[in-house]
Amino acid sequence: MPDTKPLVLVLTALALEYAAVRAHVEEREEDAHPGNGTVVETGRLAGTDWRVAAAELGEGARNTAALTASLIGWLRPRAVLFVGIAGSLKDDVGLGDVVVGTKVYAVHGGKVTPEGLRVRPEAWFGSNPLVQAARSAVRDMPDVRAHFKPIATADVVLADAASGIARHVAEHYNDAAAFEMEGSGAAHAAHLEGRDALVVRGISDRADAGKALADAAGSQQRAAARAAAVAMATLRKYRPRAGAGSAGSEEGHGGGYGGEHIDFRGGTFYGPVIGKQAGGR
Repeated sequence: MPDTKPLVLVLTALALEYAAVRAHVEEREEDAHPGNGTVVETGRLAGTDWRVAAAELGEGARNTAALTASLIGWLRPRAVLFVGIAGSLKDDVGLGDVVVGTKVYAVHGGKVTPEGLRVRPEAWFGSNPLVQAARSAVRDMPDVRAHFKPIATADVVLADAASGIARHVAEHYNDAAAFEMEGSGAAHAAHLEGRDALVVRGISDRADAGKALADAAGSQQRAAARAAAVAMATLRKYRPRAGAGSAGSEEGHGGGYGGEHIDFRGGTFYGPVIGKQAGGR
């Protein structure tokens, strides 16, 4: 019998981020996307009805957007979480803190003119049901210092607080509290597919010249573990909106297409159709 319990897609970029998520998932089974071969482990979040499909996608927003859209089409999840590490952009956001993305910026858009760069911002808001679930979850996590703030995404490893990209973000995306490389890609794909989405990042460095020293001291592993803990606690509180990617109403990996229906997907039908009216429609 297929497992019809609801599923959430939890994505990471790096192996250490994936290991932090994987530690929370039980009864894991590995599968691969039939088209592009992306490997996914699907298991259970203990004490809940949630199935978690975890995937390690690699770095970069474009790569993340393409693979996220593909995985959503295959797995038909209720929601998408991107979990990992980031650099802090604010003095009061310290190493080991967690930033929950109230919105995610793609920072490279703009038009270059003789007067300079005219920024054309793009932003995707964290889905309110997931943001609210995260707010509720962290109230019961006294060891976690969480910030509900915007996150900036660029295909750049930021290790110089005086660099041009750092100044660009500070000038045009001044409310961003963290800097990373994948969140906008996942958020964009989830938005196009009509899924709730949230980016959760643990702070591993200050996006400055001290990044290498912080990484060498184990800050990445600690930050990834904090982010994964918050993400899984969020799922324990998450109550999806009606119609937000129902696993029971859409065909997909481990799902079904139930009820009395006439299914024309994948082909064209010519001829008369005899149907049944339901619900007064």
